[in-house]
Amino acid sequence: MGPLSGLKVIEMAGLGPAPFCGMLLADLGAEVLSIQRVTSADLGFDVPTRYDLLNRNKQALAVDLKSPEGVKLVLELIRDSDLLIEGFRPGVMERLGLGPEPCMAANPGLIYGRMTGWGQTGPLAARAGHDINYIAMSGALAAIGPSPDAPPVVPLNYIGDFGGGALYLALGLLAALRERQQSGLGQVVDAAMVDGVGSLMTMHYGYWQAGQWDLQRGSNTADGGSPWYTTYRTSDGGYMAVGAVEKRFYAELLSVLGLADADLPDQNDRAGWPRLRTAFAEVFATRTRDEWEAAFDGIDACVTPVLDMAEAPAHELAQARGSFLRGNGVIEPAPAPRFSRSTPAEVRPPPVAAQTGVSALRQRGIGEGRIADLIRQGVVAGQIAVQEA
Repeated sequence: MGPLSGLKVIEMAGLGPAPFCGMLLADLGAEVLSIQRVTSADLGFDVPTRYDLLNRNKQALAVDLKSPEGVKLVLELIRDSDLLIEGFRPGVMERLGLGPEPCMAANPGLIYGRMTGWGQTGPLAARAGHDINYIAMSGALAAIGPSPDAPPVVPLNYIGDFGGGALYLALGLLAALRERQQSGLGQVVDAAMVDGVGSLMTMHYGYWQAGQWDLQRGSNTADGGSPWYTTYRTSDGGYMAVGAVEKRFYAELLSVLGLADADLPDQNDRAGWPRLRTAFAEVFATRTRDEWEAAFDGIDACVTPVLDMAEAPAHELAQARGSFLRGNGVIEPAPAPRFSRSTPAEVRPPPVAAQTGVSALRQRGIGEGRIADLIRQGVVAGQIAVQEA
């Protein structure tokens, strides 16, 4: 049932990184209950439930957190939980009456996970922000782009939200869970995306200070600056990704391109990189992407096609690995990582709070009469379906 089977998690519904952290735990078997709003919030977009994949494998309960009874109910649920995840600005949970103090008074063993952009403290703690702001302030965004003269390139919202945010929060929660085995006590995990992104940059900060990394973006070996670590357009408008860093891989690249005997600059001659890039680009432009994929098949040159989200699930690699799931007309990435023994159960679709809330309360030990009263009072959303005595 997954390596985290039996772990009970309360997730305060929100955007992006916090739900993704909850999804990671749920994918590995944790029992994650998403506490959602009774009325829909203005989140800037509206995704049909079936495509709200960050909520897969969870249960959902819509609670009126503006009512004392709603707060009381959440504290009751927390009393029997291991972890709590929240992704609001500092002070929001405290104003709701669900900050660390009352929650950990109800459950001293609770591990309270806090996801923010700027952290719980510091000069920007209360300021709004998004992924682009956090990676901008960590040194990451300035390093991403084709050249010093071109603006930094926005790398979707993977680095801040999901890499520096959700993954670090998940790591912190599980580390605190391990420590609880020794102390018996919970604690607060302060996962700030700006901190996480800085941590992701550890290697590059080291290389920069050692003189092995230039602060000018698009000038380094692994930032697209080198002609053997970049992408090339093919004759059909597709692209090939080239990562021939090591000498043996670079030699294979030249061989497949038919340039092994050409009069070209040395691989690491930075002054000659423009010539190399032009030569590679001219050759790649002579064939389609599929033809180049076939040409590099079985060759250790670190060259692969650039696939989009429609193509990646259909590729033979994804098919062989089962990397994507298809159910109810929805394509979604499979849970990761994989385990030799503790295989999680089948992936469940994102829940509708009004449909799963009652069953979630039952599983958490809330009695039928209490559930009916909560629904009648509008504290929780759901249909009254109490068994007759």
